[in-house]
Amino acid sequence: MTTTPLAHPDPRERLPAAIPKLRAFAISLARDVTRADDLVQDTILKAWSNMDKFDPATNLDAWLFTILRNTFYSSLRKSRREVQDTDGVFAATLSVKPAHDGRLALQEFQRAFDRLSPEHREVLILVGASGFSCEEAASMMGVAIGTVKSRASRARKRLAELLHLEDGEDMFSGTDGATQAVVLRSTAAGS
Repeated sequence: MTTTPLAHPDPRERLPAAIPKLRAFAISLARDVTRADDLVQDTILKAWSNMDKFDPATNLDAWLFTILRNTFYSSLRKSRREVQDTDGVFAATLSVKPAHDGRLALQEFQRAFDRLSPEHREVLILVGASGFSCEEAASMMGVAIGTVKSRASRARKRLAELLHLEDGEDMFSGTDGATQAVVLRSTAAGS
């Protein structure tokens, strides 16, 4: 007896592989590992319970990122009364003596990145570090492609200003690829 393979395997089987990317995105939005883990858990639960609404022929990661993003902004609207550290004043007081120059640069980058608006952090993570195209990011964010391109451009410019970078200066030569991608991704690469 022969069986024919399914055209699209059950997307539930692919959920575990998406968790690291979801967690990284959640951390970039929530700025808190515990909240990020809660966001990822909520996202997986929502995806699991709404799997009948997912089209297996589409991008599962994009669908999951959209659920996570919407969950984050819904919880943000609910928690407007909480004290936020949007300027990073409190976070700036927390420090660890760096072991080398690359760590200093990464900490400076983190402080500057934390000062960006949630929308700018979001677009840099999606288009820069996560490698989604502007079209995919626009779909996930529920905005026009031009809005994504504009936000990405303004976010990169603002980040460069906060880091006091001159045109073409590369202060991240010793840092990881994700950090470099967020800051230095060229406009020719889809932004």
